[in-house]
Amino acid sequence: MVARGLKDWMPRSLYWRATLILMVPVLAILLVVTVVVFQRFYSDVTRQMTRSVVEEVHLVLDRLEGATDAAAALEIAAPLGIELAPGDTLVGTQRDWTDISGITVIATFQEELPGLIAVDLSGRRNFARLQFETSAGPVTLDVPRRRLSARNPHQFLVLIGFTAILMTGIALIYLRNQMRPIRRLALAAEAFGKGRVVPYRPAGAAEVRLAGASFLDMRDRIERQIDQRTMMLSGVSHDLKTPLTRLKLALSLMEDDDDTSAMRRDVADMEGMIEAFLAFARGDALDEPSRTDPIELAREVVARASRNHPVIEGQMNGSGTAMLRPVALRRALENLVMNAVRYGNEARLSASISESAIQFIVEDSGPGIPPEKREFVLKPFSRLDVARNQNTGSGVGLGLSIAADIAHQHGGALSIGDSEALGGARVEISIPR
Repeated sequence: MVARGLKDWMPRSLYWRATLILMVPVLAILLVVTVVVFQRFYSDVTRQMTRSVVEEVHLVLDRLEGATDAAAALEIAAPLGIELAPGDTLVGTQRDWTDISGITVIATFQEELPGLIAVDLSGRRNFARLQFETSAGPVTLDVPRRRLSARNPHQFLVLIGFTAILMTGIALIYLRNQMRPIRRLALAAEAFGKGRVVPYRPAGAAEVRLAGASFLDMRDRIERQIDQRTMMLSGVSHDLKTPLTRLKLALSLMEDDDDTSAMRRDVADMEGMIEAFLAFARGDALDEPSRTDPIELAREVVARASRNHPVIEGQMNGSGTAMLRPVALRRALENLVMNAVRYGNEARLSASISESAIQFIVEDSGPGIPPEKREFVLKPFSRLDVARNQNTGSGVGLGLSIAADIAHQHGGALSIGDSEALGGARVEISIPR
């Protein structure tokens, strides 16, 4: 419980955690040094100085006990800086709460001077007032305070505090410079995860340079693999179009019968599959980000789809623009809308913009997707014909996969749920602003 509570209070960023690691030992050392020095400054030194004054006070009191008047005592007290004030009345032993050395002064006087009645250190006086009971009556002595404790202890605090602040400031500047290469590496990795390649050059400490060089090698390998996959899928799909065109031409010259119609449907299905493969291959070749209005983009998708399909516009909340890939995002929304129309006969597209995220929601009136199958349908070439209507048209299971990839490349995510309004599936794309 304690460890979890401390973890909740710990800063999240590496810079502030490193600052905490730096500041805690520095403050601990300053505290220990201050306590030790003040212990010596206020306790030991003050005790020694007070004891030296105790001997002088004993001398003055002995002279007062043996003298018939105070004149003889004054002859000794005056050169020592001690003033004599017979008969003065004190309220009692007291000191100011800020007078830390006064604790040691009072304790030492009470230990060393048995006849002491009261010690008055209050009122920021330059003298410590001591009252004794003697054979001649109450006697009050004023002892210079500078002879009892060290003066100007704040000079030590000012010196050590200024040095600590200066060195901590220098350390924080150096620490910030060390954190900058790590932050640049994190931003480059985040941008690559969203499909952007930003200029990056390894810098900083040896370990950070090694991590940066490894990231660049990894990025190059991934880019080569993406390019090879895109070229392979595009090449295969284009090569298949040629024999399909010949088949269509041959079928068009044949007489119409049941077999010919079935073959034509098979050729049409194959053409749809090839187009889906091409769309999946083009998913990696994303357009460049540009300032885009998400609400306007959603309305364009609804307007284009509603010409031939029952697609309606849902709630459009918020306003503003964001850095998006409009071509890729339009492709993702069109795939979701076509899936909704194919399996649900009716689709609704909604969009909302907040300060933190952009949301696109596509709902249909179909049978929906069971919760245990929602992760499965996001994989490429995955279909749920058992849960969906098989007579709704052909497909190869790439629509949701393409949409999910595009959402991830925007730094967002695609989630599947149930539509309360239409009763079917509810697919949401959430993209951070």
